[in-house]
Amino acid sequence: MSEAPPLAVYVHWPYCARICPYCDFNVIRDRGQGEQASLARAIAVDLEAQAGLIGERRLTSIFLGGGTPSLMDPAWAAEIIEAARRLWPTDEAVEITLEANPTDAEASRFQAFREAGVDRLSLGVQAFDDAALKFLGRNHSAAEARRAAETAISVFPRVSLDLIYALPGQTREAWAAELEAAVALGVEHISPYQLTIEPGTAFDRAVGRKVFTPLDPDAAADLYETTQEALTAAGFEAYEVSNHAKGRAARSAHNLAYWRGWDYVGAGPGAHGRLTAAGRLATYAEPGVSAYISAVAAKGTGFKFADALDPREAAIERLLLGLRTLEGVRMDEVAALEMKPETLSDMAGAGFLNLGKGRLTTTAAGRAVLNSLLAKLVP
Repeated sequence: MSEAPPLAVYVHWPYCARICPYCDFNVIRDRGQGEQASLARAIAVDLEAQAGLIGERRLTSIFLGGGTPSLMDPAWAAEIIEAARRLWPTDEAVEITLEANPTDAEASRFQAFREAGVDRLSLGVQAFDDAALKFLGRNHSAAEARRAAETAISVFPRVSLDLIYALPGQTREAWAAELEAAVALGVEHISPYQLTIEPGTAFDRAVGRKVFTPLDPDAAADLYETTQEALTAAGFEAYEVSNHAKGRAARSAHNLAYWRGWDYVGAGPGAHGRLTAAGRLATYAEPGVSAYISAVAAKGTGFKFADALDPREAAIERLLLGLRTLEGVRMDEVAALEMKPETLSDMAGAGFLNLGKGRLTTTAAGRAVLNSLLAKLVP
């Protein structure tokens, strides 16, 4: 087996039943487009071409994301999973995750995806409150969310719930009640994300028109603290800023690959990748479905570009991702940044960083103010 970094595979399926107003991902409305079968085939071909670039690797995970990959034909998912496992064979366990929404139509397909090889479901619940779901533009109810979670738990060995907090006017009590509802379902992994207003989204335009005002940053920070307190009390560990797991086995192997700076293949329209092949390459696939399919047909991969990262760029990325986790980063991995010892010492003295055994990690206080902390470490 090669000494190259372990490998994760990310597959982007861009179709959604509706576009959520907060979403800035590369997504399009699912209107039964005829090219979907061609896209599934192109993704498998793209994986084959990228395997030729990087060679033998230890495969750790496959993540079918989007968009809404649970809208795809489960047979296509099976073919893509089989292709990845054939191209990077391993005797070790491979985590295979599918993102899904809690609509009844999608929940009815869970067993088919389990038979296709999926063993972990990431369920985009987002809220357990109907008013919050309406504000977020979701097409499911709180009751559907609970039913879907219960179905998922009965079908998949591992289930994670995504939630969104810091909605306008949201109180600590209301958010604590939603966390309690999530915990009560018995899942082992919860990912609570703070609502951010991304440029170009429907929410961005709504804020510009003064349709609503985002939650005050201090109030959002209070909800972050509520998250930590409630999930810790329920037996979850915040192993990353927005990811909480009940024990090490419940942590997301795929997300850990990103945060540890491992390689990951990106296939599908607009998918990003990081590959070690004659240096550290940042890849980005053609974002349009037709353009992606055409690129794969013409040259094997769907890349719009594959650019080499210089040592400083790679180190900045490693620091940004690594400090989000309990593991942190090894100092030798970010040596190219030449961070000032006095700055590190000051941040450690203030209770934001831990220095020792050749590693740099953030404290709980440091993770709560990570953006400002990073700005000081890497001006």
